[in-house]
Amino acid sequence: MRIALGIQYDGAAFCGWQSQPHGKTVQDALERALAEFAQTPLHTTVAGRTDTGVHGLGQVVHFDTELDRADFSWVRGTNAFLPSTVAVQWAKPMPDAFHARFSAFERTYYYALYVHPVRSPMLDARAGWIHTPLDDDAMRAAAAHLIGEHDFSAFRSSECQSKTPVKHLYQIDIRRAGHFLHFRFRANAFLHHMVRNLMGCLVAVGRGRYPAEWLADVLAGRDRNRAAPTFMADGLYLAHVGYPAEFAVPPAQLGSVPWSGIWADLDPQP
Repeated sequence: MRIALGIQYDGAAFCGWQSQPHGKTVQDALERALAEFAQTPLHTTVAGRTDTGVHGLGQVVHFDTELDRADFSWVRGTNAFLPSTVAVQWAKPMPDAFHARFSAFERTYYYALYVHPVRSPMLDARAGWIHTPLDDDAMRAAAAHLIGEHDFSAFRSSECQSKTPVKHLYQIDIRRAGHFLHFRFRANAFLHHMVRNLMGCLVAVGRGRYPAEWLADVLAGRDRNRAAPTFMADGLYLAHVGYPAEFAVPPAQLGSVPWSGIWADLDPQP
């Protein structure tokens, strides 16, 4: 039997998703909890391996098991053994054809950026921060150059294991709410550090360091050294993973962050 789980986690509490010998990752915490509940080791496959500090709102995993449990039992039973920084949101039996990673056809990331002269301790690890004003319109103009199917080598980490740097970036939306700038990135898939590298470039344009057209040149150059430094992970959230309707994957519980309503017209709340 194949079971899919929807997972949320505070990325600041972990050294990324993928299991490591030190055990301080989201995957390690989840698999320890599953093993406690199921009384047998269970290996999970994830939709997207997030980095240290990156949060999960709509992460999806699957695992195979011979155990027959009710959906709510997988949720409550696993959560009983998880730390407060991770929680299973839903569980659902899936056909063998379902694969958390390879069945997905799109991913959506949010980035919350606090723009204020003074940092807020209330937002520690929950939002990025910059102390200088940003030009929203300049960033939107720069983002427009990135939409479509491109070679995103200029925004790729040297540690990226993707077979191809070509990805289709469907949307970059930027909205302001008070002292916050909210960014939404939707693509078929993302390279390692791609969203954070895009953020670094957009912020550089927003600060007036480069014109909007500079980002088109960076993209065309396919050279990571020509782009801005990788932006901080603090405000980055894996918000949603899209699957074919035939799998009826439950929607992500996006309302668990107070500002998620800014995207309610694009990502309706369940």
